[in-house]
Amino acid sequence: MKIAIVGCGFVFDIYMRTVRAHPELEVAGVYDRRPERVRAVAEHYGFHGYASYDELLDDPQVDMVVNLTNIGSHYEVSKRALEAGKHVYSEKPITTSVEETRDLFDTAETNGVRLGAAPCNIFSDSVRTMFELVQSGAIGQPLLVYAELDDNPIHLMGFEEVVSPTGAPWPLVEEILEGCTYEHLGYHLIWICGLLGPVTAVTAFSSELIEGKAGDVPGLSGTPDYSVANLHFASGAAARITCSVVAPRDHRMRVIGREGEITTDSYRQYRAPVFLERFTRRSLNARKFQTLRAHRGLGRLLGMGGRRVKLLRNSKSHAVEKNLLVRPSLKQRLVGALRRREVYAQDKFAGIAQMADEISGGNPQYLSPDFLLHLNELTLLVQGAGPGGIAVRTTTTFEPLGPIPDVGALTSGDPRHDQPGGVRNV
Repeated sequence: MKIAIVGCGFVFDIYMRTVRAHPELEVAGVYDRRPERVRAVAEHYGFHGYASYDELLDDPQVDMVVNLTNIGSHYEVSKRALEAGKHVYSEKPITTSVEETRDLFDTAETNGVRLGAAPCNIFSDSVRTMFELVQSGAIGQPLLVYAELDDNPIHLMGFEEVVSPTGAPWPLVEEILEGCTYEHLGYHLIWICGLLGPVTAVTAFSSELIEGKAGDVPGLSGTPDYSVANLHFASGAAARITCSVVAPRDHRMRVIGREGEITTDSYRQYRAPVFLERFTRRSLNARKFQTLRAHRGLGRLLGMGGRRVKLLRNSKSHAVEKNLLVRPSLKQRLVGALRRREVYAQDKFAGIAQMADEISGGNPQYLSPDFLLHLNELTLLVQGAGPGGIAVRTTTTFEPLGPIPDVGALTSGDPRHDQPGGVRNV
């Protein structure tokens, strides 16, 4: 499938880290309203650069538009592409209002095309493994999820100095003005709602705690830098998600059931280790002891924290396992290897590849329009909760998603597709 990408900022280069793992997707060209960014990207990656968005939309070769523009531009860019008869994959959140997002899905249906959206970490090997454990009954009935997304004190991280391989600066001001809830909450919502089903009620609080996060944003920005949401699910389960750019990094994901717990420590590391603990009196009592809490190895001897589980793979697991950068320098190779192992290994093309797979096979969207609209509503509710907090019922819902499909199953030609479920243990 031929795709065209709109928006050549910092996130564009993050997507490009795994583009070579998806030969079934051909980049027909790129566009950005800043001509210098089009030139920089076209020169570095060898892509065609469109002179205008109209030229891109008029290109009959383009099947799908990937919308990587800033959040405020999402609605207009996606709307025009859908009206032009192009499929669209949008960065999150799809728009900043439920009404606009619903309008986009209606526009897609009217024009016989599809609208999909980020994030796509639900397709990671870690999440896939967690789903399989829950669905196999490894922890009994799932009751509670705790998810953390503290992403370090933004005012101390020196993001002003960070640039992408093609020279795009890290969008510090935009991140501050849009806020960590808009930017990050979806990473946890997608896998939690995929696992537990639709949310029926939300209790949430959001606030701004840090003044002067950057020189260009003095004082308070007016956007929350901390939020916490408690979610009640139609299934009876509950979840708590915390987002901030105030506290030190903590990305832990925990699913607690009647009989045990599944944990991993990062949504951004697609092959982060997953641990399964089947509760016993011994393992639960072990947590009372300070020494065992301080020394995990000793605690594990008594079952605390459980055992490491072999991860499931899919046809695109290799995307985050080796260097796939285009024209990397030696420094980028070395830093990239360390990053993939220890910090960050995402395949942001996985969602695009899954969507293309579904279109080519004439299959329904796994991440259905109703599901994506639901995530959009939840994000907006938590972002707007404010210091006074909210306790509300949701207005959207969706049918449960079911097992996670194998990304690229129809197009990669991987022999593993012959195995049940399209995945295997390693």
